[in-house]
Amino acid sequence: MKKPIEKPELLCPAGSVSALDAAIEGGADAVYLGGVAMNARIHAGNFSPEALREAVRKAHAYGVKVYLTLNTLVTDRELPQFLDAAWDAAEAGVDALIVADVGGAMAIRRAIPSLELHASTQMSGHNSAMAEQLRAFGFYRMVAAREISKENLVRLLQESPIETELFVHGALCVSHSGQCLFSSVVGGRSGNRGDCAQPCRLPYNGSYPLSLKDLSLAEHIPELISLGVASLKIEGRMKAPEYVRDVTRVFRRLLDENRPADAEEMRVLSDAFSRGGFTDGYYTGRLDRSMLGVRSEADKRNTREVFSFAGLAKKVDVSLFVSFRSDEPVKLSLTTKDRSVTVAGDVPQIARTAPLSREDLIRSLSRMGGTPYRVAEAQTDAEEGLMLPVSKLNDLRRRAIDALDAAAAPKGRERLPIEWRRPDGAREAVRSARFDSREQITPAALAYFERVYLPLFAFEAPANGVVMPPVIFDGDMDAVRAQLSETKQKGARWALVGNLGHLGLVLEAGLEPVGDYRLNVTNRESAALCRDLGMKETILSPELTLPQLRDVGGNTSAIVYGRLPLMTLERCISQGLVGCDACREGRAVLKDRRGVSFPVLREWEHRNVVYNSLPTCMSDRLDDLLRNGIAARHFIFSVETPKEVDRVIDAFRKGLPLGEQVRRIPNRL
Repeated sequence: MKKPIEKPELLCPAGSVSALDAAIEGGADAVYLGGVAMNARIHAGNFSPEALREAVRKAHAYGVKVYLTLNTLVTDRELPQFLDAAWDAAEAGVDALIVADVGGAMAIRRAIPSLELHASTQMSGHNSAMAEQLRAFGFYRMVAAREISKENLVRLLQESPIETELFVHGALCVSHSGQCLFSSVVGGRSGNRGDCAQPCRLPYNGSYPLSLKDLSLAEHIPELISLGVASLKIEGRMKAPEYVRDVTRVFRRLLDENRPADAEEMRVLSDAFSRGGFTDGYYTGRLDRSMLGVRSEADKRNTREVFSFAGLAKKVDVSLFVSFRSDEPVKLSLTTKDRSVTVAGDVPQIARTAPLSREDLIRSLSRMGGTPYRVAEAQTDAEEGLMLPVSKLNDLRRRAIDALDAAAAPKGRERLPIEWRRPDGAREAVRSARFDSREQITPAALAYFERVYLPLFAFEAPANGVVMPPVIFDGDMDAVRAQLSETKQKGARWALVGNLGHLGLVLEAGLEPVGDYRLNVTNRESAALCRDLGMKETILSPELTLPQLRDVGGNTSAIVYGRLPLMTLERCISQGLVGCDACREGRAVLKDRRGVSFPVLREWEHRNVVYNSLPTCMSDRLDDLLRNGIAARHFIFSVETPKEVDRVIDAFRKGLPLGEQVRRIPNRL
C-alpha cells in the first residue's frame, strides 16, 4: 500500500471555485475541498454536487487530484446522509475522501470499497501504531498531527505501513486536533463538527497565550523531501484565492528545485497571510513563547496590497496527431504527459473545389477555445485533395477533448448495500470515575465507583484503572510501555484508551481497555468498532445530547459529572502564566474577558489540559438519564477537593442538585 516517495505531492486548499483555480494556477498536484455538509470548514464556499463534478472535471484535466473532506463527527441519524455524500463524491470522480469519523469511514469502506480513504488530522494520528491500525481498517494515508517533532516524524515515516501527509503551512490549532471541545462546550459551536468559533484567538489573562502564529516549514523542504513524506499540505480553505495562488507558487518552486525558501519567498508567504510571522516550533521542538502571534493591522495591510487573482490562465500542453486519408475514417489523437486518446470521424471526401491543406486541418483541430488545453505540437498524416465539412471537424475535436477529460476519471466505482452496525450488549449500570490525584479518592468514592482511574504516571492503589496519556508519540512508547507494566503489577485492571494508536500498548500489558471520550464516538458504527477491538465499554463523546446518547445504545456510557477537558496543549502555557510549581499544584487558570476562569492542569511530559469553568452535572436529572437508557455513568474529578468529591457523590445518591451553577447535557436532538 505504501510506495517509495521521490517527491512529495503538493496538496492545496480549494475553499471555493476561485481558490480551486488559484491552486491549479499555482502548481498544485492535488487539492482538498468540501461539499455543502459534513466537512470541517462549513463556512468556506464549498461545492454543491453539481459544482463538485465540474471541479473534479477541471482539476483532472490539469492532472490535479481532488480529495473531498468528510472530516466531521457524525451522529447516528446522520449516517445515511454521510454515506450518500460519500457516494456523490465517488460518482463525481474524486480521488479520495479525507475522513475523521472512524465508524463512518468503516461504513464507506463496506459500501464503496474502491474509494480511497485518508485519515484526517482530526483522528489524532500521532504515532506509527495508529497508522498500523488505520491500515487494518483500509486507509491509504494518515494526516499526521501538526504537533509532531522532526524526531517523531522520522520514526513515523520509518515504521508506518501507509502514506503520511504533513501540514507544512497555514493556521495552527493550539489544541491537538480532534481533542478540542472549547468552542463546542462553551460557545455551542463544535470544532469537531466544522463550526469552530476560535476561542483560542481571544485574550486570556490580559494577553493571547493560546493564539499561535501560522505554521511554515518552507525552510525545511529539502529535509522533508529526503525523509519521504508523501504529501505536503497547505492549510487554508477559508483563505482568499490570492493566498492560495501565492503560497502554492512558492512551495511549487521549492519542491521542484529541492531547496529551502529564501528571505524574499518568506516575505511573499507573510504578505499572503501572517500572524506576526511564522513558527516551526513543533517541528524543531522549540515550544516557547516565540510560537505565539496575533494578526496585526500591518499584517492585514500587507495582505490587502497583494495583487488580485485574475483567474485561471494556465493551459495543459497537448500533442495533436491527425490521420486524414481517403480510404479510412479521419482519426484525431490528443496526448498529454499522462493521457492519450484517439477518436474517429467520417471518411474524408474528394474535394471538388476547396481541398483542406495540412495547415487548414491543423488550424481547425487546434482550436481549444475555453478548455484547459493548448496544442503545443501538431503532426499529420494527410493526403492532399480531400475535404470534410467544418462541422464534422468541430465535432471530432469536441469528442477528443471529452475523451481526454474522461481518461482522467477514476474507474469502477460501485455502491454495495450495507446494514448499519450496532455495538453488542446492553448498557450495564457501571459507575466509573477519573481522578487527577490519589488524595481525591475518598472512602465514599471507593464505595460508590466500581472503576477508579488515575493518570498512568500517577497511578497508585486503591485505584484499579489507569488513564492513558492523550498523546503518545513514537519516542514515548518505551516509557509508557514500562509504566504500564509497573501499574499492572500494582493492581491495575482497567485502562481508559483515548486513541486507537494506544490500544496495542494496553493489550500488551494485559489490561482491559475501556474507550475514553477522547475517541470521539458519536454513532453506533464507531461504538461497534470499539467493541470489535476489545473495549469492554466506550464513553461516548460529551458533545452528544441525551437523545443522541440514547441512539447509540450498546455497552456505552456517558459523562454525567465533571469539568470537561476543553483542550490538550502540546506547548505548556502554565509556566508563562504562573510558573511550574503552581502548575504542579493545580493553581493555573485562564481567565477570559468576562472574568470566567478555566483551570489548567499539567499532563504528562509538560503538556497542559484546559478544563471547563463549570462542571457538567446531572445529579438532579437522574430520570432524564434513565429515560434515555443511560445506566453506565462516568465522572471526571479534576480540581475538586476530597470534600467536594464527597458532596458530588452524595448529590447523585440522593438525586439532588449540586447547589452551584452547572452545565447540563442538553435534552434535544
